[in-house]
Amino acid sequence: MCGIVGLYLKKKSLHDKLGFYLSGMLINMSSRGPDSAGFAIYNNDSKNFKFSISIPKDFKFKNFEKSIKKEFNDIKIKVISDHIVVNTRTLPKNFISYLKNNFNEVNLIGYGKSIEVFKQVGNPKKIVENFNLNNFSGSHAVGHTRMATESAITLDGSHPYSTGQDECLVHNGSLSNHNNLRRNLLKKGIKFDSLNDTEVAAGYITSELSNNKSIKKALTNCLRDLDGFYTFIAGTIKGFAVLRDEIACKPAVIAENDDYVAIASEFQAIAHLPKINQAKIYEPDPGVVYTWGK
Repeated sequence: MCGIVGLYLKKKSLHDKLGFYLSGMLINMSSRGPDSAGFAIYNNDSKNFKFSISIPKDFKFKNFEKSIKKEFNDIKIKVISDHIVVNTRTLPKNFISYLKNNFNEVNLIGYGKSIEVFKQVGNPKKIVENFNLNNFSGSHAVGHTRMATESAITLDGSHPYSTGQDECLVHNGSLSNHNNLRRNLLKKGIKFDSLNDTEVAAGYITSELSNNKSIKKALTNCLRDLDGFYTFIAGTIKGFAVLRDEIACKPAVIAENDDYVAIASEFQAIAHLPKINQAKIYEPDPGVVYTWGK
């Protein structure tokens, strides 16, 4: 049992409230996932790339900063808790190669022109405080609180998973054919950093999107190729999409009004949002893909 949340703000005037609203959503999902939490924030479509990096304890940040600024002349670095966000014009393939060859002790957990990803092990409320999520702004976000049922409580098991540029996935459920899918996706060049089934689903969606499929088509194909129980929220640079499998044993509720679209595993995660009483509130139908922002 885990908790997933998503928030899409329709009005730019509300973008500075994204982190504040999302904080309450994640904290209210603590009962479904007390072991770890994470979130992906989408904030602006810039010309530069942003790389979200989780660093270990006792990491020699000054050495990292000196080395990376020597290698790339336009680097800007933001440090938040035990995460670093690097901003640069450098192409992802070049930066990621440099990172792996020189600092393989760090974890690259997301990259793109909009996305920033953060996740930690521990109580969701504490994680929200560690990253000072209240102060984040942006157009949309997804989040996850995890209850570890099939693997250890580690960062590798924490969501969101990001396997492509400006892409991420959070998941409540379990996939039964992820090992076979992983082998097939590895042959297609998709890379994985964990043995988690959700990362395989994220990789599957990345593979589908790389074949010029829309996010709606990519998720529709999940119904054909992914076995198990799941509710997905898939984030892209433009918005996000939601899918429940055709059996739909994993809960989800959507609230939509003129200001936002909010999604969560349970209503309690969105009950605090403004104008919630003016929202259309409904459960997503099984086997149907819902998209916002395209």
